[in-house]
Amino acid sequence: METQEIQKELSSYIGKTLRERFGRGPETVYVSIRKPFITVYIRNFISPTENVLLEAGQENIIHNTRDILMQNIIPELKAYMTVLTKMEIDEFYYDWGIHNFSGMFIAISKDKSTLGELSNEKFKGKESLHEEINNIGQQTQKVPEEVLSVKINERTYAILRTGILITIEREFIRLGYRDILRSAKRRVEKRQLHNNIRFESLLDSKIDDIFVSWDFDRDKSIILFIVNPTQSGGNVLDK
Repeated sequence: METQEIQKELSSYIGKTLRERFGRGPETVYVSIRKPFITVYIRNFISPTENVLLEAGQENIIHNTRDILMQNIIPELKAYMTVLTKMEIDEFYYDWGIHNFSGMFIAISKDKSTLGELSNEKFKGKESLHEEINNIGQQTQKVPEEVLSVKINERTYAILRTGILITIEREFIRLGYRDILRSAKRRVEKRQLHNNIRFESLLDSKIDDIFVSWDFDRDKSIILFIVNPTQSGGNVLDK
């Protein structure tokens, strides 16, 4: 099966699965495969009940409910992706842009032999983007031990951070408060990311969405930028 056919099949399957589990499916599901990554961008995904909660300022309830449902869905998605793509899925991340009804999934294959080559590829603003990510890390927790970035396609940039947890965060996890930690980090980091005015000029594109997710057990995090390259974000040359 060709890559485009696989992406189309995955898109259909994910849309159907979300519809069955959440009661309403997304309007569109965009799947992109670039080994070892499978990225899924979801648009116009919110139920009538969630819309009421959002209007009442209860976004945290939406996140908590979706977290519970996703824990049941993720094993099924990983298994289907593995069968369809022949990529053994090792890592799985997700996040929601509740404010504009969007979402993302990122699956990473166990075979990461192509990751080094991809992360060495250049794109405009790459080095400055890493510096800005490190600055945000310093403001919110600590500078990551390693930052890798990959341009998945013309609209999608993935930034992987390793070594992000500080001692007190590790203790929260050990004490069983990972859900509270995740909620706090989601608020703080997404605020920093969305309020940063430099990203659009660094990538020279309008940013439509920013997502962030964590794997506490691996001490890793991934940030996903969805951009609109037809709308310039400025002209800042990379260093």
